[in-house]
Amino acid sequence: MGKKADGKVLAQNKKASHDYFIEDTYEAGLVLTGTEIKSLRNGRANIGDAFATIRNGEIHIHNMHISPFEQGNRANPTDPTRTRKLLMHKEQIHKLLGSSKRDGFTIVPLKIYVRNGYAKLLIGLGRGKKEYDKRDSAAKRDAQRDIQRVLRDKQKIAR
Repeated sequence: MGKKADGKVLAQNKKASHDYFIEDTYEAGLVLTGTEIKSLRNGRANIGDAFATIRNGEIHIHNMHISPFEQGNRANPTDPTRTRKLLMHKEQIHKLLGSSKRDGFTIVPLKIYVRNGYAKLLIGLGRGKKEYDKRDSAAKRDAQRDIQRVLRDKQKIAR
């Protein structure tokens, strides 16, 4: 079910991969009002503290910050962190609901992008990392970086 982002990435949650093991990803549409899409296209969004909940068969995202558009009219939403509805298939929502009920799983927003003119949100089903898991991930990343550096230096010497 994991889908990749085709369009331009507008906002990304880099903290999510540090704090969670992402088991599965889903693509959801965003319900936006007024000039929020113009502000979003300008890169004025933040999903660092955002999280998703499922209520009454609908999925909502909380704490996603989209700054008001400066040239907008009075009908602009005044609350930049209001709760926004996500558009997904009912089967996907039921699958997410069942998975998120399991111990330690949560629904985490990963990135916002535009695909075919529509704002999309990539959400992931994440399991929280313990402190030793975070240290292990950092050690693996550093080791991989050192290996790449040595290989790059050997290629420069070979020339």
